[in-house]
Amino acid sequence: MNPRASTAAPATVAPTEKHPRAFEPITLVITVAMSVLGALIGIVLITSLGISPNTAVIGALIAMMIGRIPLGALIRMRSQHRQNLVQSAISGATFAAANSLLTPIAVPFALGRTDLVWPMLGGAAIGLAVDSWVLYRVFDSKLLPATNSWPAGIAAAETIKAGDSGGRKATVLGVSAVVGLVGALFKLPTSAAGVGFLGNIWALLMFGLGLTVAQYAPGILHVDLTADRVPHGLMIGAGLVALVQALLLMRGGKGRSRTDRSKRGARQAPGSGAAAGADADADVVADSGSGSDAVVVADAVAEHGTTVGTARLRRGLLEGMVLFLCGAVVVAITGGIVAGMSLPALIGWVALAGAAALVHQLIVGLAAMHSGWFPAFAVTLIVLIVGLVLHIPTVPLALLVGYTASTGPAFADLGYDFKAGWLLRKDAAPWLPFELDGRRQQYLAQLVGFGVALVVVAVAWKSFFADGRIPPVSEVYVTTIKTGLDPDTVRTMLLWAIPGALIQFIGGSSRQMGVLLATGLLVATPNAGWMVLGALVVRRGYTLWRRRGLTDRAARKESDEQAENDLSLVGAGLVAGSSLNDVGQLTKVM
Repeated sequence: MNPRASTAAPATVAPTEKHPRAFEPITLVITVAMSVLGALIGIVLITSLGISPNTAVIGALIAMMIGRIPLGALIRMRSQHRQNLVQSAISGATFAAANSLLTPIAVPFALGRTDLVWPMLGGAAIGLAVDSWVLYRVFDSKLLPATNSWPAGIAAAETIKAGDSGGRKATVLGVSAVVGLVGALFKLPTSAAGVGFLGNIWALLMFGLGLTVAQYAPGILHVDLTADRVPHGLMIGAGLVALVQALLLMRGGKGRSRTDRSKRGARQAPGSGAAAGADADADVVADSGSGSDAVVVADAVAEHGTTVGTARLRRGLLEGMVLFLCGAVVVAITGGIVAGMSLPALIGWVALAGAAALVHQLIVGLAAMHSGWFPAFAVTLIVLIVGLVLHIPTVPLALLVGYTASTGPAFADLGYDFKAGWLLRKDAAPWLPFELDGRRQQYLAQLVGFGVALVVVAVAWKSFFADGRIPPVSEVYVTTIKTGLDPDTVRTMLLWAIPGALIQFIGGSSRQMGVLLATGLLVATPNAGWMVLGALVVRRGYTLWRRRGLTDRAARKESDEQAENDLSLVGAGLVAGSSLNDVGQLTKVM
């Protein structure tokens, strides 16, 4: 359901009520404690099994249990929105510690340059901070709309809602979660089936095809696609076209006057959450308290159906590019590569690092938005290969890879959490100010999680690395840097970049078909393709079964929407159950 399409949303929030604060004492204490837990889970599993689980559902469940304790301030945790803040922080801490901080600093360590670990940690912290800032600025734009899938976000939101309301939804979600957990225990990728019930059908079709081809190509065609870098070539072509499509989305909307915007805002239905929200309380607009910002945001809702218009999208991405470039300069100075490179080479390195960080986060974010998977390792490997082609020296290349690897996962995870919050806040009245204020509080909660993760990694990395517990992906990066690149591999990648670009162009920015096909080929999880494709078949079959006998167009549309709602609940349960299994892997390690 899109709250912006409703002209009479139920008034579940009083007009003067504000969203719960991220820094309320009880919320902050629980958030910090859960963030420590999430960071520890992340670094233990990334160094032992090479995975980083989504702990959002765990955080939501713990927050719900705390809220059931009949003791003073703990009762306040019964609020869905406070539970949303807690799950945002714990999931952010998990991905930040494992993917954005520990993995990058393991690259110079595995290379034998322990003196570069602390400079790399500083650079990774900058990349993490900019990563989350850019997503906060551009979430719910035409590029990254809240109405798209963001599967893990749906799972977290449905878990919180089911725990609060009970009834049929809780039963369906619970049964689906049990199925997802049991299937995952038997090594079945049930989260893939869950994603198949949640995302864009065309994007998921390409994702499923990529997974299936990757599984059977070695046995049937006797070709190792990954070793030949075919998926990487597809991703290069699709990623470049996706970048151009993003730039085209940024271009729109120039030259329109404020008078024009006001006219479009006036045409908004007077009872809608967006318009009513902007008029009722402009002071809680996320970026500032100015009424002009409220008009701009309400106008974006009226024109695009999103809270972020073209101008803010453009500004957010440009801000991200500038900040990433500044971060690259810091890494170059603290990493000591300034003295060893000529001025033109240094400028080129900084430009490449900044651009790679931005492109990396966008590709990972787009893939995560549609499929629930983010190919961070593969896209970072592409950046590494580009560095090898450009003959970047070993140490600058290692720092480039580490800096790039710090972006993407936190970007995607924050998108999941914003999606969960968006679903939980969709019935607020007035909707717009409550939504923007809630999104800002989620961002602040995630910053708490990031801060905790930074402290945990800073304290723990020496003992982990001394025991030989290094993230496997970091070792792959270092091995690739040391062995170099075969010229035939470069030609293969360039050749396969052509079909990747064509598929992405044909699918358009809303489907991301090229990126999702390459993601499937890169992820290559056994049997996941059948799970995704099977879920799509069930999804289509259930939709047709529900509309049987209906001839009225409006009735058929309503039936299709109800079918999507039913299957979204099933998909959320499957993803949640699979996530519980991932976190349960910690018991094996311990």
